Amino acid sequence: MRRFLPKSLQGQMLLSVALGLLVAQVLSGVLLFRAEERRQEARLVNSLAFQLVRDPQVDLRDGRPGRERRAHRRRIRIERALQSPLTSQEARDPAREAALRAVLEEQAIAIDELVVITRQTARDRYISRALQDRVSLGPNSRFDPDGKIVLAGLKRDGADEWLVARAPVPPRNVGAMRGVILQTLILYIVLVGGLAILLREITRPLAALTKRVERFGGTVDGGPRMEPSGPDDTRRLITAHNAMEARIAGLLDEKDVMLGAIGHDLKTPLAALRVRIESVEDDTERARMADTIEDITNSLDDILSLARVGRPSDPLERTELSALVASVVEEYEDMSEDVELGETQRVALPLRTTWLRRALRNLIGNALRYGGQARVSLSRTDTEAIVRIADNGPGIAEDQIALMLEPFSRGESSRSRETGGAGLGLTLARAIAEQHGGRLVVANHIGENGSIEGLVVELRLPI
Repeated sequence: MRRFLPKSLQGQMLLSVALGLLVAQVLSGVLLFRAEERRQEARLVNSLAFQLVRDPQVDLRDGRPGRERRAHRRRIRIERALQSPLTSQEARDPAREAALRAVLEEQAIAIDELVVITRQTARDRYISRALQDRVSLGPNSRFDPDGKIVLAGLKRDGADEWLVARAPVPPRNVGAMRGVILQTLILYIVLVGGLAILLREITRPLAALTKRVERFGGTVDGGPRMEPSGPDDTRRLITAHNAMEARIAGLLDEKDVMLGAIGHDLKTPLAALRVRIESVEDDTERARMADTIEDITNSLDDILSLARVGRPSDPLERTELSALVASVVEEYEDMSEDVELGETQRVALPLRTTWLRRALRNLIGNALRYGGQARVSLSRTDTEAIVRIADNGPGIAEDQIALMLEPFSRGESSRSRETGGAGLGLTLARAIAEQHGGRLVVANHIGENGSIEGLVVELRLPI
């Protein structure tokens, strides 16, 4: 259900207010409807009581209008009868009967018997015959031939006759509900509309700040400073972010200067050493010294690259990833390395080619170093392009995989120092993948007998 909810702050707040207002208006409508029904019921009971209390002027013992037409027109709802109006097919209405009894007792009416029933208008002979004579009912009659009436029969103490009063059952008051609906619409327009405008003024600078933070996190250089806008709290947040951004950028600039100086100061004596070892007469010793210098130089390059990967200087360029992978594999094939290019799919992505080429070289180099061969393939899903590098090496213990992604972390036995490197290959590849918004997935290849048969590294880039 959460996926159907709005994701933005503005949408969630508007939804909360709209639902709260809807609940409040529904409760208000229900209470108003019940109150209106109670008022209608009170008017109906009072109407019956008023007819029964006053002295009726019409004698309708046989159920037909009896005296002059003017009197009948005034007193059409009351009649005198010798028997109770309750028939064997009808049931009494105890709630209305109790309410009517209470009103009559307040008027000091001595009650011998009292019955209240609800009857279809068409089934009441008295009203049906009166309805046939439109003159006798008059133009303002509220009796509906298709509706219902409430009939009350009263027999006073010491009386031989029943007084029978009738009142139409009032229709449901839909006007009150229309008022509630109209009120709700007006509240939605005024309250929710005004809140939407206010939230827009609040969330607009927050959305701009979010984009700025995302851009700064991806490239560090976020461009010109963001101008504070919106409410005072939001302005203070933007101002604080600008100050933090400036400080971070300054620290990173200092780091770059320091790394450049370190790289220069270290590579210069290494170059001098490379020249001096040429005077060593022992070929074996000279080769070992050259390998050590080369190892130090490569480790230094990895360290400097890892430090600079967060601030790439080259822009993203749309590149055919399959062609890039094929070119890197071809480099190793030219050096007679056991690197095999498997199935690939065409995928064009915005990439930093130099950095991604470095990541692929690191991963393929690791596969060759520890597994003796590398099998490279490229596939894609709906959301990701996946470069897969597999080897036949000893793999990595499951509890050591996460550790291998950390800087200067190395495995044991076969992944020892003698194999070369400083333990930065996977770390640098992961950093380059994250630089492109992707991720690096490392897992062992498990054979049919349950043993580890190599390592599989996937460089996953978002499409």
